[in-house]
Amino acid sequence: MTDPIAHLSASGHLDQIFVDGCWRAPHGGGRASVIDPASEAEVAQIALGDGEDVDSAVAAARRAFDGWSNTPVDGRVALLRRIHALLLDRADLFARAISLEMGSAITAARAAQVPFAAEHVRVAAENLAEFAFTSLRGTTAIAREPVGVCALITPWNWPLYQITAKVAPALAAGSTVVLKPSELSPLSAVLFAEVMAEAGTPEGVFNLVQGTGPVVGEALARHPGVDMISITGSTRAGVLVSQAAAETIKRVALELGGKSPNVVLPDADLERAIPLGVAACMRNVGQSCSAPTRMIVPRARLAEVERLAAATVSAFVLGDPLDEATTHGPIANRAQYERVQRMIEVGIAEGAKVLSGGSGRPAGCAQGWYARPTVFSEVRTDMAIAQDEIFGPVLCIIPYDTVDEAVAIANDTVYGLGGHVQGTDLEAARAVARRIRSGQVHLNHPAWDPQAPFGGYKQSGNGREYGIEGMEEFLETKAIVGFA
Repeated sequence: MTDPIAHLSASGHLDQIFVDGCWRAPHGGGRASVIDPASEAEVAQIALGDGEDVDSAVAAARRAFDGWSNTPVDGRVALLRRIHALLLDRADLFARAISLEMGSAITAARAAQVPFAAEHVRVAAENLAEFAFTSLRGTTAIAREPVGVCALITPWNWPLYQITAKVAPALAAGSTVVLKPSELSPLSAVLFAEVMAEAGTPEGVFNLVQGTGPVVGEALARHPGVDMISITGSTRAGVLVSQAAAETIKRVALELGGKSPNVVLPDADLERAIPLGVAACMRNVGQSCSAPTRMIVPRARLAEVERLAAATVSAFVLGDPLDEATTHGPIANRAQYERVQRMIEVGIAEGAKVLSGGSGRPAGCAQGWYARPTVFSEVRTDMAIAQDEIFGPVLCIIPYDTVDEAVAIANDTVYGLGGHVQGTDLEAARAVARRIRSGQVHLNHPAWDPQAPFGGYKQSGNGREYGIEGMEEFLETKAIVGFA
């Protein structure tokens, strides 16, 4: 197996950005440490760009736009298919990089982080091949045209997955991009840029500028040469980007925070629904914006739910992310670990019942940012742990007496990203799903669907990713009246 640090150190690309088809040293002189969250040790450093690097990348993307936007569909499809093949070919290298940079258990990186990321590219190619860029409405032609130069800002929790979810549909639409990944998990982004170069991406179509949010992120948001900015991150980050982007009236797509409900209906099969619900909450150590962190259950079945939830958590194996026996690794970074610890202590102080876990490190984990998977029960919807996004392995079980009350609890949040409903009567589950104010609802824990549009209501953001709708975010609409 190839060590990602050895590979990237040999390439020299940790010290470079990728602009206009070339690796080059950034103008900015800053550096950021890459920290292994399992050991708390620095494993690498990356060079950071600045505003001048943003200017160079945006100029390159602008020069490339005319050529790429007019590239025939089959040419764009061919590039996406080459990218997809290279991602699959290097899947284990990506998995090991993700495990090192943000602590994902290697089995989860191999089973979800990398293959799901590759699926975004495959789906973008598939949708592009079938998309009608011009249609007739009477005598008017409705033309869909690429939006232009797109700035893409991605987070640390699903680093490769979020990159491909933005880059692939943007390129499919005919737009050109400047990517700013999180400086906290930069290794997979550098590997992705290598894939883009090897796949034969035309100069300037894809550009990578590593950097911080206040420097590179803000420069992209304010840049007059950027036509659209898409960010996945915290609601606070989304507000700052929106404010900066308002000066130039650019399009802004936001995929932000969540506090997703999981409504367990009275007729649900608890033996199936509860273990899967706990696993979904704790997947990626709870570091997913759409994680169903509020399990809303019938009060009459609370004791049974508690038993099943505690048993599920007790089977988790915390440890070295590269050990294939590990199911859950550490929290990705120190700041997030400290927030999770604070929120667990808040839940205890609020009087929630602790079924498992609690504050502090798990037994046997003397170092690393490991948090104890924690399940609270008898949670009230007005508690902070039921309202605030924790972004860690913390589940809140909230009892209800009627289905109407369950729906009210589900919607009692400033967020609206995801939701789940469990029930044997599918029509009843569908009816509850329609009443939940969120961009996506899962019925009875279905398989992941890369064609299902994903995005938020309320403070979870706007716009959609994945599927046809994900590509349409990167398109403008033009009406040519009298065309026919």
